Amino acid sequence: MRRSLPLPATRRTSRPRRALTATALLALAAGLLSPLPRAAAAESTAPSASTAAPVTDHCEGQCSDILPPGSNGNATLAEILAHRTLGTRPAHSSDQLGPYNDLVAGHTSLTDGKLADFFNDASFGVPEDQVESVTRPREDVTITRDKKTGVPHIKGTTREGTEFGAGYAAAQDRLWLMDLFRHIGRGELTPFAGGAEGNQGLEQQFWPQAPYTEEDLQSQIDRIAASGERGELAMADAQAYIDGINAYAQKAKKGRYFPGEYVLTGHIGPITNIGEIEPFKLTDMVALASVVGALFGGGGGGEVQAALSLLAAQEKYGTQKGTEVWESFRQRNDPEAVLTLHDGSSFPYAGKPDKARGTAMPDPGSVTPEQLVFDREGAAKKDAEAAVKVPSHLKPLRNMHDDGVLPADLFGKPHGMSNALMVSGKHTAAGNPVAVFGPQTGYFAPQLLMLQELQGPGISARGASFAGVGMYVQLGRGQDYAWSATSANQDIIDTYAVELCEPDGSAPAKESLHYVNHGSCEPMEKLERRNAWKPSIADSTAEGSYRMQVYRTDYGMVTHRATVDGKPVAYTSLRSTYRHEADSIIGFQMFNDPGYVKDAESFQRAAEHIGYTFNWFYADSRDTAYFNSGDNPVRAEGVDASLPVRAEPAYEWQDFSPEHNTAAYTPAAEHPQSVNQDYYVSWNNKQARDYTSAGFGFGSVHRGDLLDTRVKKLVEQGGVTRASLTRVMADAGLTDLRGEAVLPSLLKVLRSESITDPAAAEAVQQLESWLDAGAKRRETSAGSKTYAHAEAIRTMDAWWARLIEGQFKPGLGDGLYDALRANLAVDEPPSAGHGPTGGHAGSAFLAGWWSYADKDLRKVLGEPVEGALGDTYCGGGELSACRDVLLDTLTRAAATPATEVYPGDENCEPGDQWCADAVIHRPVGGLTHDAAHWQNRPTYQQVVEFPSHR
Repeated sequence: MRRSLPLPATRRTSRPRRALTATALLALAAGLLSPLPRAAAAESTAPSASTAAPVTDHCEGQCSDILPPGSNGNATLAEILAHRTLGTRPAHSSDQLGPYNDLVAGHTSLTDGKLADFFNDASFGVPEDQVESVTRPREDVTITRDKKTGVPHIKGTTREGTEFGAGYAAAQDRLWLMDLFRHIGRGELTPFAGGAEGNQGLEQQFWPQAPYTEEDLQSQIDRIAASGERGELAMADAQAYIDGINAYAQKAKKGRYFPGEYVLTGHIGPITNIGEIEPFKLTDMVALASVVGALFGGGGGGEVQAALSLLAAQEKYGTQKGTEVWESFRQRNDPEAVLTLHDGSSFPYAGKPDKARGTAMPDPGSVTPEQLVFDREGAAKKDAEAAVKVPSHLKPLRNMHDDGVLPADLFGKPHGMSNALMVSGKHTAAGNPVAVFGPQTGYFAPQLLMLQELQGPGISARGASFAGVGMYVQLGRGQDYAWSATSANQDIIDTYAVELCEPDGSAPAKESLHYVNHGSCEPMEKLERRNAWKPSIADSTAEGSYRMQVYRTDYGMVTHRATVDGKPVAYTSLRSTYRHEADSIIGFQMFNDPGYVKDAESFQRAAEHIGYTFNWFYADSRDTAYFNSGDNPVRAEGVDASLPVRAEPAYEWQDFSPEHNTAAYTPAAEHPQSVNQDYYVSWNNKQARDYTSAGFGFGSVHRGDLLDTRVKKLVEQGGVTRASLTRVMADAGLTDLRGEAVLPSLLKVLRSESITDPAAAEAVQQLESWLDAGAKRRETSAGSKTYAHAEAIRTMDAWWARLIEGQFKPGLGDGLYDALRANLAVDEPPSAGHGPTGGHAGSAFLAGWWSYADKDLRKVLGEPVEGALGDTYCGGGELSACRDVLLDTLTRAAATPATEVYPGDENCEPGDQWCADAVIHRPVGGLTHDAAHWQNRPTYQQVVEFPSHR
């Protein structure tokens, strides 16, 4: 088995400032910076249907998809200026946001006939009367774009031409974004996009996870090319794709219709056109793939923090009781957890060993994080005019990227936001399976994903691909089948404690730079990246520089230092997909090959070639199927995957070879999988019984329950349609998990005695009314930007953190409470700014203490609890005392003004509840987009039902 796949995320937009006159803009547009369309005029022909006939489309008009804000993610400098001053946007840059947003109000009356109001037609080809443009970048490929969305439909008469066209179209739509992400993948974002604090933070988050040299990147390419016929073909496809990117970049640069961000960041002169768009190369694609893998396809890690919380539990309760309590919060195999495979099947992996061996617990107080940043200079803000001379017509764009082009903590938060709903044909109205699924990759402007159709020899698919690695469709549909994925997050990352040493035999210190490797004292490999930047039109950060430094061992990168049993060690992080980020290209190649994927079984075989941790879902006219992919290392007997382990041969992965980071991996038969279960749901929940999820929080209440309860009810009723399955998806996506799943128990405790305080009684009544209405976060009417039950929602948002602290902190004590919070955040409401993609990220309720609160409250109420916590916490286990805690925290929460609950930001005024939740596409370039109603929903989404099969 082996690996590759795609990317994430969201945040701020600023309102356009109207500084330029229309006359000035017209003059600018007529000059050197004229905003030509994505395809240069000389390359385009008049709209026509002269492309080859499309392949047989077995979806017969019943496949739909959507990807806001729009397919066009490039804008010239003049278009950016016009947007920032007049509010205009280039064609097809925002035309999918409206239908996406409208589903909030429209889903309740949704029928199959109305799906087209909220989704695109995802059929193959473009009807003759819907052709907007045709581009022929070379003789063997045609790129046809449709009038409604501008999605590129790429048809090649040769395979090389098809891939060339895919790269060319990708550059037309996402050139600037691809350039950003290849520099992130190389740890070189600040020299490219400016020294803003956010940019520095982002490269510091990512580079230590994959600090590759150019030789490291090239070695991945060489190994794939030498791996067999498919590997050789994949690298040929990738090279043709790169050639297409570069061909468009060269023509755009020469014709002056390249993305305006190259001017704003100082790479190309606005008048002289001096400068360049650095050509892409194959190693850039490996760098891009490594970013994708870090964001969505990993799982595990965090063993050092887990060990610290275990130590805190043992200090609080003693070794035996403390371990039991810690395990109850770890919830490795909670019997109440929602499962994707609910048929009783078991797939044991990474569970708690009966007798752990080789565990390397740090001595209390000895852990220190490894230093990453050195030699920092400059980086202070300067006056705009002093930092760089800004032409008057460009001043509206000053400080466009002062916060950084992406969230600084993009790689530092849990990622798992996609969802999937599939129903077997036995339970649908037409007898064919129905699927509503897609990845939640966050909300960017432009989007990190892009839509495309690829038709050529051995390739036939339409769907979404991550910009820069789109030689194949990664999530989408073929001729008679569709597929999608959610992040699985099973544990493929381990932490090793390497014993430190000195080559002269002297006593080592925690700072020592040599380690014991199979009995020898060997030096750590020092890897460095020195980054420097200068001010630009879009970044007023002063000139600055700094150096990043990591140490690499055969057991991975050093992340912490500590002592274990008094001996100094370095803790390292080893990921099974490290040095193999691009290997999964083979699996995606198979997904796109109609000669390979012909049914559920062949799709599952293709998914075996994906090394990243994903849940894969498949539907055709006859079957549904599921397969969990990932390079799951076979651990030595007795190794506890949740805690650090000693770096000794006895505790290594089986067949481990550090040269290329290879090992034995669990066989495909041991991965959770199924065909034709009555229904499947996934919202990054636990896959199957005994399949241990990486990290905390997979207990009795999970976001996946919102889907499972609704789809189960729908299946019991029978006659499921595309519209009915979409309705329950949308309904779940507007529901507050805390309100639906935990509030009933909270109200039981509160109502166990009469409530005499008027303020508390009013708050309880408001919460009960909200619960009776479904605990939704939804407008009073479409476009009102005011929530129904707004006061109850405000109270819940203010209450949850107070509630959890009041419920658990007295019993756990400060130290253990804080240590467990470091393992699992207490809350993640829609208005949170701490999510994996920053504020306004849409995705919510992934990580929180909902299960802990639920189990503890039910225990206090005397209700049955499977997998109960190791102790009872609310009020010390006494119902009346627990009620006092809830009343006190609720009363304080209800009295908290909206301006404190929703403090405001650059997008929202303090106290604006709707805006605090709103989805806002974070600009990574010059375009911004309007805020949309909150939805807990995939970014790219398909609705499919195939009536026929090949």
